[in-house]
Amino acid sequence: MYKSFFKLQSSPFGTSPDPRFLYMMPHTREALACLEYGISARKGFTVLTGEVGTGKTTLLRRALASFHSRRVSTAFVFNPRLDVLDFLEFVLTDFGIAPATRTKSGMLLQLNRWLIERFRMEETCVVVVDEAQNLSWELLEEIRLLTNLETSSEKLLQIVLSGQPELEEKLRHPSVRQLRQRVSLWCHTQALTESQTHAYVAERLRIAGATWPLFSLDALDLVHRYSRGIPRLINLLCEHSLIVAFVEQVQQVTGAMVEGVAVELELETQPFLISTSAMGGGGGQSSRAYSADGPNLITSFNGEIPGRQDR
Repeated sequence: MYKSFFKLQSSPFGTSPDPRFLYMMPHTREALACLEYGISARKGFTVLTGEVGTGKTTLLRRALASFHSRRVSTAFVFNPRLDVLDFLEFVLTDFGIAPATRTKSGMLLQLNRWLIERFRMEETCVVVVDEAQNLSWELLEEIRLLTNLETSSEKLLQIVLSGQPELEEKLRHPSVRQLRQRVSLWCHTQALTESQTHAYVAERLRIAGATWPLFSLDALDLVHRYSRGIPRLINLLCEHSLIVAFVEQVQQVTGAMVEGVAVELELETQPFLISTSAMGGGGGQSSRAYSADGPNLITSFNGEIPGRQDR
């Protein structure tokens, strides 16, 4: 709608989790390195938590994309509200395996044989469960038991659970203490600071092909204020503000425009509840990545990662 007016090559603030637009801030690099290390080192269980809209799914897709040059098969469960049989069927199907039977024992045997074949071919197999805070207690236990599929020295299946802070609370429950003890790595996303919000918007516009500043400084300050640094809300505010600027035929978004959009979206009267962990505040977990083997095993990197190559 407004791309030609602003001379953009693509939409900079889309709602889809596009790994191209992942902006690499320190906490983002650390969480990404945590995910990549957990998968490549065959750590078994890795948990990624963060507030709604802080980029968990985009981070997951970027982490999986980093294995483009290696043999990695992935099953991405985006809706965890499944019973055990539906979950196993979904995982098999997403791995490209046609279930021979719909019994639990039959699908587990089929999955185990397939994982052993892939292990012999030096291939890594990953199950990613998004929105994992919605997993039932029964399914959580079944997922834990999947880590029993192993050789004498290696885990055959790598499992990444991604969810909101409620997932971390859920994993503290005594009934799933066995699962919690098997989690090797904990990764966290968080909201952006004001300076990071400015840089985030500028980077997305640069990737989209912007050749001049499309937002005034006071507009960016207000974007941060109303979004509280949550990337999804930043995108929402910026997208609507660009539409307003296009309609008014002005080439830079002003603070008044952002104010108007925020009022329209009711962001000033109905602020989104954000946990302290999302803000990187005290009291809860920080944004750092933790390993069961120690906090210093994760090394961040600065290199850019090319796009994902499917299995």
